Amino acid sequence: MNIRPIRYDHPDARKLDEEVQAEYAERYGEGDLTPMDAAHFDPPHGLYLIAYDTDGTPIASGGWRSQERSEEGYEDGDAEIKRMFVVRQARGRGLARRILAALEDSAREAGRVRMVMETGTEQPEAMALYTSSGYTPVPKFGLYRFEETSRCYAKCLKDAPPRP
Repeated sequence: MNIRPIRYDHPDARKLDEEVQAEYAERYGEGDLTPMDAAHFDPPHGLYLIAYDTDGTPIASGGWRSQERSEEGYEDGDAEIKRMFVVRQARGRGLARRILAALEDSAREAGRVRMVMETGTEQPEAMALYTSSGYTPVPKFGLYRFEETSRCYAKCLKDAPPRP
């Protein structure tokens, strides 16, 4: 298995995105409606990764994109995780953790201060992954910030600045 950077509009990324959207529809009744563009994930303002099985099949994905303070609740220096997904037949192999660690390293190297992500109550395995990886609940942000089922988490990527 290898993890490599891929543009979000690559055919393999689109294939995995269709699968994750179908899973969101199963769990929530519709896919994720958050506006996204391939350019959001272009370095140095983001990164999109795909894990490939030994036979070259795309089996997992994840990306981050830069966010700054906004009415949607983001803060300056945020790196927002999007499209973390592992196909059903490859779950339980630690792929999400490996992708998450690579995304955190990339965002840190790009100067991002905080990693943030939004999930929902119908994804308990996602909440468990993030909390076990050092993420803590934060006030809701993003498109689904007013939804009762939305849950938002964050993790500091840098030491807090010194106090004056």
